[in-house]
Amino acid sequence: MTDSLPRSAFRIAAARLLVAVLWTGTLWALGYVAAPAVFAAVPSTVAGDVVASLLDRLGWVSLGCAILMLVLVRLSADLDAARRRGLNLLVLAMLACALVMWIGLQPGMAQMRELAGPGGVRASPYWTQFAVMHGVSQLFHVVESVLAAILVLKSR
Repeated sequence: MTDSLPRSAFRIAAARLLVAVLWTGTLWALGYVAAPAVFAAVPSTVAGDVVASLLDRLGWVSLGCAILMLVLVRLSADLDAARRRGLNLLVLAMLACALVMWIGLQPGMAQMRELAGPGGVRASPYWTQFAVMHGVSQLFHVVESVLAAILVLKSR
């Protein structure tokens, strides 16, 4: 703890960093470790269902972390107005990425997997549309992941 910050401000700053690290770690672990590992270990039709379930949970984690971060930033006495605005913008941009994936893309991709049936989406007429949506989803995940790393660095 520094002498210039009261104990409560130090705790809020520590909580802010902890939430940023939790959110970032979840994004990176799921997107770059768990999802590829699942697809390497089981058939793609099963892997798609497992990863979809994980991504649904990631949506809830993202929503919770975003709300908590916005509250913590608002309560942070150690932040000047410009830094507070910057953190809020980062959090809102990350939340927007999460919502595009969670509410916009994932339900459509799930519907295509379901319509494709047991043969899987790759063998269905939905493959091209699914691949485009998957690519857009991956792009949003990369953007959110980079923003998350910046959030950790700026939350300190």
